Amino acid sequence: MGTYVRLGEVDTWYDEHGAGEPLVLLHGGLVDARFFEPNLGPLAEHFRVYTPERRGHGHTPDVPGPITYGLMADDTIAFLEAVVGEPADLVGHSDGAFVAMLVAMRRPELVKRLVMISGGFSKEGDAVPDAEWDVDAISAFLGPAYGEVSPDGIGHFRVVARKIGDMAAKEPCLKACDLAAVTARSLVMFADDDLVTMRHMVDMYDALPHAELAVVPGTSHFLTQEKPHLVNALVLDFLTREPVPVVAPIRRAPGKP
Repeated sequence: MGTYVRLGEVDTWYDEHGAGEPLVLLHGGLVDARFFEPNLGPLAEHFRVYTPERRGHGHTPDVPGPITYGLMADDTIAFLEAVVGEPADLVGHSDGAFVAMLVAMRRPELVKRLVMISGGFSKEGDAVPDAEWDVDAISAFLGPAYGEVSPDGIGHFRVVARKIGDMAAKEPCLKACDLAAVTARSLVMFADDDLVTMRHMVDMYDALPHAELAVVPGTSHFLTQEKPHLVNALVLDFLTREPVPVVAPIRRAPGKP
């Protein structure tokens, strides 16, 4: 049923599933750990899966002040230190993917392997750069699920949605060269009709030092739910197998920088 842990100013809710090496799932913006329901079972067959919910999301109450990627990365680092207590694999979707990448950049010793699903590194990669942040439409779409579990009540959803909108207007804002700080082996996964451009996907793959790339065909930003069988197979292949010797390496050819 989950439990709470006090991390700084945030009473963070989380649950645990399965047994084995630790794996932390980081949900996207304005949703919660239930978003991973199609993925949780297969992952928990191989790992001890932690499902923390970030400030203002799911069962975790909001706190005064803005929500930023930096603050959410700090919260995640605190969770890894206080609850997990050892290096873990991180699997993040959307905002959770960027939070996972920030954690890997700031505290590489806490991250074993990194899976980033549908999370870019810069607003310059937005597929629809001028999209309106419509709080009314977002509230109608995601507010009811929030109201089912949030201790703040459904009426607070609009407050959190505005905070995430303020963040999304400015972030993420990394440059490709910044991604060199990610030392963990990484899987970058996107839908073929995602919220970022194909060019941005490739730029991210090129910039990460130890990356593999997967594009899930026939899916959108909700690929973890649209084709969970394929997403789960790709994630588990990455996390449970070592890289294979490839026959005709080009990007990974010996001597390549």
